[in-house]
Amino acid sequence: MQTVLVTGGSGFIGRHFCRAASQFGWHLIVLSRSPAKAKMVLPEAVQIVSNLDQIAADESIDVVVNLAGEPLAESRWTDGNKEKFYASRSGLTDSLYRFFRERELAPATLISGSAIGYYGSGSDPKHEESTVVDGFSHQLCDSWEKSANQFQSLGTRVCTLRTGIVLGDQGALAKMLLPFKYGLGGPIGDGRQMMSWIHITDMVNVLLHCIADTGLSGPINATAPNPVDNKTFVKALGETLHRSVALPMPGFMVRLLFGEMGVELLLQGQCVIPQKLQQNGFRFEFPSLPQALDDLLS
Repeated sequence: MQTVLVTGGSGFIGRHFCRAASQFGWHLIVLSRSPAKAKMVLPEAVQIVSNLDQIAADESIDVVVNLAGEPLAESRWTDGNKEKFYASRSGLTDSLYRFFRERELAPATLISGSAIGYYGSGSDPKHEESTVVDGFSHQLCDSWEKSANQFQSLGTRVCTLRTGIVLGDQGALAKMLLPFKYGLGGPIGDGRQMMSWIHITDMVNVLLHCIADTGLSGPINATAPNPVDNKTFVKALGETLHRSVALPMPGFMVRLLFGEMGVELLLQGQCVIPQKLQQNGFRFEFPSLPQALDDLLS
């Protein structure tokens, strides 16, 4: 039986992963700042700890799935919020590294979060070895990945998942639904920015695939193979919901309301291709956007 330590286990991706992983009979340990909240959304068999020191000294952990991180799209990117973003990502990952270094019981595998913001912005297709455009998103993701890669010195296999927009019952799609249901949705800015997305089921399967395939390591793009521009995304969402999409949000309004966050997350985009997963034989259950939206919303 595998023992898996999960950070961010009560979050959107984390709770879906824990539900799927529990079906394998694995021993799941979730590190959470809010154990009561985690207990409400996770399977009963999951062990929940609020501090790494609560893990038994002789507990051998096979896999770490590191998903914790303060949400980036909740508010403007003030200096204080940026500090929280770093602390909850590279700061926590540094703490995990020190914990395992001192225990001298390193995990065989670390699956650590990152994001497609690593690539910066642009409409040209990006794969795992592509050049990047500098900006806050890249700097944050680069710091997070460097923290994760420290585990290599312990003999741990490291996969850093550059995750796109995850579509499911929480996250970006859930926030879009209310205005669209009332016919108030539309493109953002000029609508030409690329959106690299992935269905939550495929996201969980990517995590499980990376655990199972010991030949995989390094950066891995966790996105569906068919990114679309914002206009196409909005049109597909409107068609699925049978609603009009005639009310665009002008770029100047995004800048005014959201500042740097709005520019990097809403007006700029990335066209990211999951090259490494495709070469490795991973099969997406929802490779196209209409398939994904139909499954989630019909």
